[in-house]
Amino acid sequence: MAGEKISIPAHDGGTFGAYLAKPESGSGPGIVIVQEIFGVNAHIRSVCDRYAEEGYLAIAPDVFWRVQPGAELEYNDEGIKQGRALAMKSDLGLMIKDIASTIALMRTMPGASGKVGVVGFCFGGRLAFLTAARTDVDAAISYYGGGIDQHASEASSIKCPIMLHWGADDAGIPAPQREAVRAALAGHDRAEIYVYAGAGHGFNCDRRPSYHVFSARLAHSRTLGLLHWTIGPRYDLSELWERHTAHEFVDHDADATMRTMVRQPYVNHVPTLTGGVGYDELHYFYANHFLPRLPADAKLVPITRTIGPDRLVDEFNVCFTHDREIDFMAPGIAATGKYVEVPHVAVVEFRGDKIAHEHIHWDHASLLKQLGVLNAKELPVAGIEGAKKLADETLPSNEMMPQWKRNR
Repeated sequence: MAGEKISIPAHDGGTFGAYLAKPESGSGPGIVIVQEIFGVNAHIRSVCDRYAEEGYLAIAPDVFWRVQPGAELEYNDEGIKQGRALAMKSDLGLMIKDIASTIALMRTMPGASGKVGVVGFCFGGRLAFLTAARTDVDAAISYYGGGIDQHASEASSIKCPIMLHWGADDAGIPAPQREAVRAALAGHDRAEIYVYAGAGHGFNCDRRPSYHVFSARLAHSRTLGLLHWTIGPRYDLSELWERHTAHEFVDHDADATMRTMVRQPYVNHVPTLTGGVGYDELHYFYANHFLPRLPADAKLVPITRTIGPDRLVDEFNVCFTHDREIDFMAPGIAATGKYVEVPHVAVVEFRGDKIAHEHIHWDHASLLKQLGVLNAKELPVAGIEGAKKLADETLPSNEMMPQWKRNR
């Protein structure tokens, strides 16, 4: 998704640059992305692009424009040195006013909903906190913002929902500083503070050695939860998933299935490593090795569903008669004619109103046992009983355990 450079009028005259990314719809709530000390660089632009995919008008203003317009620094010792120098030379008050000008512009943009949030990283995380205290922004999220404890007295001015993400192993923001901010926000009923075990400073930036993928993903989900609740947009992820599976199991339509997904999605069937990465490979997989290989009577029987801000987890049984070789599920095994029921779990991530990826897990041993190709006489492997008990928890437990009845 390609964004564009725009100019924003400053409150005291002149203009400053910004990077703007728009969703495909061209409309939505606004997000101000506030840079690290490294400027509006490739990483910050990619963050804007990601939020545009989520349905936001995303803009990253050049907050260093008053001291060095257009600064883009590298993630190395020299870049850190230069970035810290720029931060020291900058006037925090003027930076907040420039962010306020950005917020005002976003509320008047074509396609804007009028609601605007701010998400800041590192030095920008500190600015996000101050933006919440000093402007009328609708929501604020701070990632590993250093120095916030120095402004703890301004916490009482924050009226909007606010969220802070910190790494537990961030040596630059030790626990006493974090706890000082937590105490200052104790009376705020919409303040959320999260500390991520094993994560250090910059854990969200995939260009840095400190990138911590689990923490970054969890923080992003939490951020979207706050943003969806506060400024929107809101999506019916359950309906989106059901439409996707209907295109697969009912319509058998590869093109329609792909239209429910982002431009470069991926699917990973974990037990057999089948699926595809990227549009071309995944479309080929659906059209040639998934849809035509679905058994004639294949159906999904839902068990449970859990829905988060950008993720859905489904538990279900897949039931079918093995009337053909199923490339993606039981590759190389000719039709046996046997009827099977197989427990599945699908972990589905969304970006906006499209599916980004699917991780599909199933009980492969149970499948092979039911097809008669796994000699499970001396193995603790359930057959169709696993699917039956998934649907009915009152069925007997522990019958494979030799000591179970003996010890009762």
